[in-house]
Amino acid sequence: MSNQFGRHGILFVISAPSGAGKTTLVEALRQTPDLFYSVSCTTRARRGGEIEGEDYQFLSDADFRARVAAGDFLEHAHVHGDYYGTLRKPVLTNLKEGVDVLIDIDTQGAAAIRNYDDLFIRQALTDIFIMPPDLQELRRRLLKRGTETAGQIDSRLATAALEMESWRDYRYTVISRSVEEDLQKVRHIMSAESYLSRRLIQK
Repeated sequence: MSNQFGRHGILFVISAPSGAGKTTLVEALRQTPDLFYSVSCTTRARRGGEIEGEDYQFLSDADFRARVAAGDFLEHAHVHGDYYGTLRKPVLTNLKEGVDVLIDIDTQGAAAIRNYDDLFIRQALTDIFIMPPDLQELRRRLLKRGTETAGQIDSRLATAALEMESWRDYRYTVISRSVEEDLQKVRHIMSAESYLSRRLIQK
């Protein structure tokens, strides 16, 4: 029997309510060597400074619907009037080649992946929820950002309150403190997951 070991890639899914610091955290994690970041597709209009293929893959409504019909998405959702989705093929290809994949999606998308009909995907999944300390702190962070109106902040907080109820569905929950501390905790999770015995494949 050979003593050589390998493993398939791990599908790291990170979710957090808006304003919890997920974007900054994910930007830092994307610098990890040998980690594939899955860029989401969306039908929403491109915002100033956003780069095609780096921030999102921007699709027309018709193109997105055609891809849904073709079964191209691992998960997709209709949020605030626009479609968002994760393409299945690049995720699956990287996982099978032993490359870890990072996806940044909301609780709805994470639930869809958790219940995906492919056992390989479900076994590869490690989902992490970034939990704000409380809604008051989340409001403070959103106000500090200064990018939304008072009405938009109230709407985001209402959505956040619902999303925060989903934390038990995730394998890991990180109570958000600072970006540096959150990043350290997530990196520890990623490292520990890579050493799980069940992930090893004996060649």
